[in-house]
Amino acid sequence: MTCATCRTPVHTQFASPGLVEAIVEGGLDPAGDPRWADSGAASASEYARWAGHLCGMACLRMALGTGAPPLFALRDGALQYDAYTEDADGVIKGLVYAPFARYVSEVHGLDAVVHRHLSPTGVLELLDEGRRVMASVHYGIRHPERPAPGRGGHLVLVTARTADGSGVHFHNPSGTTAATRAAGLPLPVFERFFAGRGVSLPGAEPTGA
Repeated sequence: MTCATCRTPVHTQFASPGLVEAIVEGGLDPAGDPRWADSGAASASEYARWAGHLCGMACLRMALGTGAPPLFALRDGALQYDAYTEDADGVIKGLVYAPFARYVSEVHGLDAVVHRHLSPTGVLELLDEGRRVMASVHYGIRHPERPAPGRGGHLVLVTARTADGSGVHFHNPSGTTAATRAAGLPLPVFERFFAGRGVSLPGAEPTGA
């Protein structure tokens, strides 16, 4: 699927978009996803263990566009740069921004820049400079009509301003419907979920495209 507003592919971090809601809100074991092998995972158990951590890789896959490697191939590359780590108990940690930016720049040739302190208006400025932003938000952003449970912990790819120029259009790897996978929000609503940090990448469509 490609977003008509920004012409950037829309990908989820789970192989079956139609099962995202059942997985993230209904408690379905990801190992039951019949399309798990499409992700590039070596087994259903590996897919189930990792897919929930790969919102950043889904964002990168969208940013790379047509012909991007499978989700787990990107995960493997990020692991080599320590953008993900596992502790002695097997707990997965990441995405770690600085090594991720090195990985993206050195392996995929994209000028990735870490923004540890980023305002909502700063996101708009980066879009105007022709960049996209992997923004740290709370996963509850898929329900913007509800109070924000917090800020950060999940990554979405901000691709453009909204049509009126005042908000942001973004792709959410854990969106449960087509409308929440490629969504637009007024900036004050987005800010309620936004942690004020992220990574910018080149290639945003011009404002109003």
